[in-house]
This record gives sequence, C-alpha cells and structure tokens, in this order.
Amino acid sequence: MSKTDGLTVIKGQPPSSEVRATLAAEGRPVLVAFSTGKDAIATELALRDAGVETILAYLYYIPGRQPGSTLDFIERTLADLEDRLGKTIHRYPHPSLWRWLNALVFQPPERCAVIEAARMPTIEYDQMWEMIREDLGLPSDTWVADGVRAADSIPRRASLSQHGLMKPTSRKVSPIADWLKATVLGRVAEAGIRLPVDYEWFGRSFDGIDYRFIEPLSRHAPDDYRRVLDWFPLAELELFRHGMEA
Repeated sequence: MSKTDGLTVIKGQPPSSEVRATLAAEGRPVLVAFSTGKDAIATELALRDAGVETILAYLYYIPGRQPGSTLDFIERTLADLEDRLGKTIHRYPHPSLWRWLNALVFQPPERCAVIEAARMPTIEYDQMWEMIREDLGLPSDTWVADGVRAADSIPRRASLSQHGLMKPTSRKVSPIADWLKATVLGRVAEAGIRLPVDYEWFGRSFDGIDYRFIEPLSRHAPDDYRRVLDWFPLAELELFRHGMEA
C-alpha cells in the first residue's frame, strides 16, 4: 500500500482531488450521504473546499417523536452540525428500517400479522436516493457522494480499484477515497467540528439495533432506548442474551 502526504494510492484510479475537480467543473449540486460520521463530515468539507455545492441527506434508522425526525441524541448532533456547516441536513428513513420491519426483526408475535398485512415495500438503497432526488427537485443523474475510503478495508480498496471512484451507472462518487484516517480527522478538527457522541458511546456512527448499540444507548440515553423498543420491542433481549453469556 503506497502512501504519500496523508493519502493512499488506489491502483488504476486517479487521485480523489481530480474527482473533486471534475465535480466542481460540472457546476452542479452533489448529494452527500451524510451519516454524521467522520468520513461523511470530511466528505462535505472536501467538496466545499473544491467549490462544489452540496446538499446533505441523513438516513435515519429509528423514527423520532416528530414527523421526519429520529432519536433525540441524533437530532442534537444534526442540529449542531447544521449550525456548524450553515445548511439544512434533510432527514429520510433508511431502507434498513423497512427491511427490519418486513423481516419481523425483534417483533413480538402479536405484531407479526399486522406487519405482514401492511405489505410495506422493501426499498433498495439506490431507490431511496432516486426518491430523495425527486423530493428535493434534483435531476435524476445528480451524483450521490459517500465517505467510502480505500484504507478502511481490503474489500473497499479492491472495489474502488475495480469499479472506480466515480460510477456513472449508479451515480455514486467517493470524493475522499484515497484519504487516510489521520487526514480525515485532521480536516474535521481544522474545521472546529467535534465528532458526534456516537464515537464515545459506540465507537462509530449509530447504524444498528444489536447489542453494540442497544446496550450503550440503554445507559446513556434511556429515552431514546425506549423509543427503539417502541419500534422493535424484543431488542431488549439483546441485553438479556449478553447478560446470560457473561
């Protein structure tokens, strides 16, 4: 793995700076899949540095108490980042929410028949971004930027090397694909942005309802934990199961 100036070389691919320059030259807004994690924040900052107009969209896993909202601790993070970045972060349900419900994940027996009768659609990730483009009045070929980096794992490096940083068919682009972790953290710190509390509680962004997330949530944000149980009542069994194993 070749590294230089906080970057890694991805075999057969141009540096990410060229990708960002290409996006800037197109002169069109770019959607950012904004998870609130370090890579998503760095992606937004890198695109901004390159002069690219961005629109941020957060996909939530658990609906909040208000329409179009999510868990309170995430809403606080989103509000803080909106203030720091000076722009709205649009909220939409994550496809995993429908997938979990349709698969009856952590559902008690009395709910199963109701969920099955509802015949909720299973929405694929690409379909979700098509709907988001339409909702925001953006052209169907608007790029969707993610924070995928080659240094994260061997499979990601191989995928980026094989499929490229810009994928015209899916309209996905990875604007910081060759950045190293230190580069990401350095740019976030330079912008004066603190990483979300997720990193203290979970070691990463909240993106699941298994023990890794449920247990810390039950201790640090009991109201949000109860909100998860409103949607997935048997998730509490994760605490019981791990307690028995211990």
